[in-house]
Amino acid sequence: RMLPKTTEPMDALHTAVSALSSYDPNPEDNSIEASKARVLRIVAKLPTIVAAFQRIRSGQDLIAPKATLGQAANFLYMLSGKEPDPTSARVFDIALILHADHGFNASTFAARVTASTLSDVYSAITSAIGTLKGPLHGGANQRVMEMLLEIGDKDPLAYVKDLLGRHEKIMGFGHRVYRTEDPRATHLRKMSQQLSLATGNLKWYEISKKIEDFMIAEKKINANVDFYSASVYYTLGIPTDLFTLLFAMSRISGWGAHVLEQYADNRLIRPREDYVGPKDQHWVPIAQRP
Repeated sequence: RMLPKTTEPMDALHTAVSALSSYDPNPEDNSIEASKARVLRIVAKLPTIVAAFQRIRSGQDLIAPKATLGQAANFLYMLSGKEPDPTSARVFDIALILHADHGFNASTFAARVTASTLSDVYSAITSAIGTLKGPLHGGANQRVMEMLLEIGDKDPLAYVKDLLGRHEKIMGFGHRVYRTEDPRATHLRKMSQQLSLATGNLKWYEISKKIEDFMIAEKKINANVDFYSASVYYTLGIPTDLFTLLFAMSRISGWGAHVLEQYADNRLIRPREDYVGPKDQHWVPIAQRP
């Protein structure tokens, strides 16, 4: 409540996780078991933090989690004030699982580098969140949904062709690792369709499918995890500027597992560098300087 109303969502999350360290019951205990307990507490608290942030900035009362609901259903409940239907809860639960971990991406590597210095769990996780905030790592699904909203009732193929004609990127396609379809996208496509049918709102799924079919046929580029997660989250009623926070809320389990793995067999991560900058630069000797 003390943060300015203009606070960016990722900044609020970064601040909240950092503040959790002040409430740690055993701050001096750096054992693996104590670190594991910290990871579990952060995993448990992140959905409450994200939901509370949204309700506070919307001027709504906070909603406490229900012990009878799971992690995914509880988040949707705390966000909207209504218990989600089984389909919505299951779809969101699978979405969280699909985003839980994915190799040595930038934020995971940042968390491990911090952990390798034997800094605490909170510092490692805030390093990951800070890295995820960068637009080249997080935020792609938000930009996908912003594109879909901009298309609205217009012809999606004409819109995409116009972007490509101006040499602009279509968000949600291509991957640095996968040269075939991102296996996470396979599941998210089905979930987007399933959720759309359940809610009776097929608009965002249908626009997405037309764009995907065009990109595969014309550009031979497959959808990645961000493309269909956009329509899934939006159909669940989640504001677009919370999408990257949902990524963090999902990935916290992976970040935490990597941090614990680093602690268990630690060696300081200290990459070497090769200088590739300018050479033979002009300089003024000290004796000749004024």
